[in-house]
Amino acid sequence: MTLTRRSAAANTTTADASGAGSVTMAATTCELRVGGMDCASCAASVERALKSLEGVQDVRVDVVGGKVRVGYAEGTLARGDLARAIRRVGYTVEDTNDRVSRRAAFLVDGLCCAAEARQLEDRLGNLPGVTTLEFDVMRHRLIVEGTITAPEVQRAIQDLGMTARAEGEQAAPASFWRRRGRLVMTAASGGGVALGLAATLAGLPAGVELALLGAATIAGGWFVVPRGVRAAMHRALDMNVLMSIAAIGAWLIGEPEEAAATLFLFAVAELLESHSMDRARNAIKALMDHSPAEATVRRDGAEVRVPATDVQAGETVVVRPGEKLPVDGEVTGGRSSVNQAPITGESMPVDKAPGAEVFAGSLNGQGVLEVRSTKPASDTTLARIIHAVEEAQASRGPSQTFVDRFARAYTPLVVLVAVLVGVVPPAFGWGTSDAWVYRALALLVVACPCALVISTPVTIVSGLAGAARGGVLIKGGAHLETAGTATVVCLDKTGTLTEGRPAVTDVVPFGDAAPGAQAFDGILRLALGVERHSEHPLARAVLDAGAARGLAAPESVDFEALVGRGARAHVGSAVVYLGNERLLEERRLLTPPVRAAFARLAAEGKTAVAVAVERHEAGLRTGEVLGVLGLADRLRPNARTALDALRAAGVRRLVMLTGDSHGTARAVAAAVGADEVHAELLPDDKVRVVRELEGRGERVVFVGDGVNDAPALAAASVGVAMGAAGTDVALETADVALMADDLETLPFAMRLSRKTLGIVKQNIAFSLAVKAVFLVLAVGGWATLWMAVAADMGGSLVVVANGLRARRL
Repeated sequence: MTLTRRSAAANTTTADASGAGSVTMAATTCELRVGGMDCASCAASVERALKSLEGVQDVRVDVVGGKVRVGYAEGTLARGDLARAIRRVGYTVEDTNDRVSRRAAFLVDGLCCAAEARQLEDRLGNLPGVTTLEFDVMRHRLIVEGTITAPEVQRAIQDLGMTARAEGEQAAPASFWRRRGRLVMTAASGGGVALGLAATLAGLPAGVELALLGAATIAGGWFVVPRGVRAAMHRALDMNVLMSIAAIGAWLIGEPEEAAATLFLFAVAELLESHSMDRARNAIKALMDHSPAEATVRRDGAEVRVPATDVQAGETVVVRPGEKLPVDGEVTGGRSSVNQAPITGESMPVDKAPGAEVFAGSLNGQGVLEVRSTKPASDTTLARIIHAVEEAQASRGPSQTFVDRFARAYTPLVVLVAVLVGVVPPAFGWGTSDAWVYRALALLVVACPCALVISTPVTIVSGLAGAARGGVLIKGGAHLETAGTATVVCLDKTGTLTEGRPAVTDVVPFGDAAPGAQAFDGILRLALGVERHSEHPLARAVLDAGAARGLAAPESVDFEALVGRGARAHVGSAVVYLGNERLLEERRLLTPPVRAAFARLAAEGKTAVAVAVERHEAGLRTGEVLGVLGLADRLRPNARTALDALRAAGVRRLVMLTGDSHGTARAVAAAVGADEVHAELLPDDKVRVVRELEGRGERVVFVGDGVNDAPALAAASVGVAMGAAGTDVALETADVALMADDLETLPFAMRLSRKTLGIVKQNIAFSLAVKAVFLVLAVGGWATLWMAVAADMGGSLVVVANGLRARRL
């Protein structure tokens, strides 16, 4: 939930040249970022709201960017007027023209649900200097942006009966009453209700029963009524207000046992709900526990223990067996196996040796590692993941936007119905006043949409935490929900379906060389003599192939790169050429068998490179092609199974996009089982394909490396970057980041998104069904107050418990 407040800019008026005193209103334009605006219907609502304001001259809505640009006469309107108009139709607003960079985060004791968030929004949003308010109810967290001071924010929060401290500030030790007061009063309320009923059954005087029930009511409402009074003073209809009215009303119509039982059950339900919500919050807190508090750093020749936050980039950290790595860095000494599951989700430990990259939060195995820190603790991959998940919690997806809008209208509407039920029938003589008032009080209890409001965020947070534990970073509920409805997945070939590194796959010998290891090694050795001097990407593949077979590169001189054709060098007494068909034609060495080898390798999606030699003897030049190397970017071993798993997860169509040739693209598409292939694409062409698919009504997920595919990632409904661990650009540009360089985490992310979305829908449907049933029962007189409380709060517990299942998907 995000709120933006702006102070109006100073308006100026000027007299015209004639001195007639007419006023010229300066036209101005501002841009507002609108939260929750996800479709054409939303855009139309925003546009109508703005155009209804006198002075608005032009409105341009960008649904994809979530922005609206408004031209208006500054003398008649201020930016705050525009923002309020948009909020009135149910959207959040952020002014992008004049953002104030100062941000402060607070932990608010008492921020438990959307009702409290709305109270804080109303109270803080009107304070001078407040620009933006962001609420994370799951973690009791409030972010204030603007020029206001922390003490001013804390005083305003205290006015609402809540307390706040700056995030990172050490909390004062909690007193016994603060820790256990709610439990004590709930137990006292329950005891009073039980004793009151016992007094009735024992036939004790009515005064004894009333005293016991009165004490039970006071104990049950000890925390509820004061909060309700404060909320009412700020014209907020939250659950505390409604429960207070219901309890007081029950006493007034002579139903003290109903009042006491209602507040007791409400107090019990709040305790249980608080415990359940803590479990949901712990799903995120568990991520933070992976980061160790201290590190062993080598300084001035000695090893010292320091807080992990004090480690600076460039320092050497010593990590002993069983310890967690405190920083991201590069191994400079030692060998060990490291469990990177908290970062990448990989189930098996990864061997680390000097030169290997390691991540903070990983668990060291049996060896001792010396790691050179490459980033401070505040900027590690784990810290960035935690920050991204925290930001994601505050974002709202389509389901939560719907729930918030529904809840905003539901409570006032049901309260109005309750008033009519309590007033109209008795006015017409339809039954007794007390009976109708009782029904109205039951309606008030049903009027708070607690279960509905928490049905979405608790599920989304659990899903985000479950994804993070599996090595998938999803940046918000909107992306999680959209991924859950995806119909098409577009995959870039290089680095996604393939390993992203060319390798020698074939050695085709010619001439007198018979197929076999000796011939292969002889051809490769000559190729090494040339490529040892080359910077071409394919040269690395040849050098790696030679190293894998234990071959040493022969001495060579006079290396020359032949642009567009290949390269040559003198190896011994011969000139060795490595190149394409064009080079062979120039040297008159392209024979039909060699041409056929080139064609066969091209059909298989491979790059063919000939190895030829020329000798000059007795004034004569002789030459021959000794062999043709086939090079290709190898498919990932699990590419086919990953794509099959995507189909099983419900994706209807798999599309491969690549800049490679059509032959290479068709060969790879056939190998992995893609349904559609587009080849020889530039980055803009990939964007065009994505938009064409979305223009046909498809929900498109694009999967790339997060660096070269940034335009397509941004254009798709959901952009997914692979191998994002340690890649800052990928973490920033993608909507979803697969931390490991493992394609099989993609179907995991899709399954989790679909199942999480299914749980969200279950929770919403259940919450609405419970409300509908008890609205009918309350109006019909078949529901008691305590039954309404049990149904309402019981529904909340059910949706929380169901939402927590998303952690285990």
